[in-house]
Amino acid sequence: MNARIAVIPGDGIGPEVTKEAVNVLKVIEEKFAHKFEFIELDAGGCAIDKYGECLPKETVNECKKSDAVLLGAVGGWQWDNLPGNQRPEMALLGLRKELNLYANLRPAMLFPSLANACPLKPEIIQGGLDLLVVRELTGGIYFGEKGIKNTDMGKTAYDIEQYSETEIRRIAHTAFSMAKVRNKSVTSIDKANVLESSRLWRSVVTEVAKEYPEIKLSHLYVDNAAMQLIRNPKQFDVILTSNIFGDILSDEASQIVGSIGMLPSASLADGNFGMYEPVHGSAPDIAGQNKANPMAAILSAAMMLSYTFNLTNEANAIETAVNSVLEKGYRTADLFCNEENTTLLGTKAISSVLCSLL
Repeated sequence: MNARIAVIPGDGIGPEVTKEAVNVLKVIEEKFAHKFEFIELDAGGCAIDKYGECLPKETVNECKKSDAVLLGAVGGWQWDNLPGNQRPEMALLGLRKELNLYANLRPAMLFPSLANACPLKPEIIQGGLDLLVVRELTGGIYFGEKGIKNTDMGKTAYDIEQYSETEIRRIAHTAFSMAKVRNKSVTSIDKANVLESSRLWRSVVTEVAKEYPEIKLSHLYVDNAAMQLIRNPKQFDVILTSNIFGDILSDEASQIVGSIGMLPSASLADGNFGMYEPVHGSAPDIAGQNKANPMAAILSAAMMLSYTFNLTNEANAIETAVNSVLEKGYRTADLFCNEENTTLLGTKAISSVLCSLL
């Protein structure tokens, strides 16, 4: 296979973890006789410093010419004082909108060797954890009307949560399709007891479920769902939810599996195009220190091979290598707790071990 991959390293630890993900893809390239062309692009804070804007048009255009996008992370303390619409994080929203990436998949799987890194009691996670958060990505409060106005109570800020039937229907189909090849269960998360947008969400999801009679559908309010993720995470298979609820719940799920440094994600458009990125942020406090965990970025690359290029064997090879690294006791700082038979490694070293195993 010949493929063109747009690479956006971004800010903070983004360049470090993305570099290791690319190194792993180069091993896949050699091992399986593929040809990947990597096109490096700017977005986020580094683009603000270089071009005066967080998402240059050239970056968007080159992404559209590519078969997939591999993203690191954006943002950092040095841009915190910029107005909201000029912050580095707006590059993410811009890419999602420009590339029509409406479906965000965030798997949360607890590798057996990381059971001690999970903060939950052993009896709760016995047998392992494997759930998938399907998050709507281009609608809701992040993309709704927003602003600040003067009132008799002073400045008043507002952000509008808004969803259409079409937006809800298409993400619901994504969730049910994923459940068909998993454990055939979808839990839809909303706040239908309070929000009108959630009442429409629940109604449309229930309607779509009729097209998937083999899938069990249940509904939870978001506050209860947050509690249930801690109380009994094994009850979940596919979690379907809105943009803001998915953002929060998937980060909660990341701690259940040991570290946010282990969570990959895929943001998909119609067809096979997608943008792949680790769930963690730019972590500027450890940037450039060779401390970052590259596993989430590497597993994101594995998702790219699977979802965009349909290279299942290659994706499985990466996941097996990740598991082998962990089984052998190698840990980055976010996972290391001085257990017996474990070794602390930096970003480059643990990636090197993984590549050799691969």
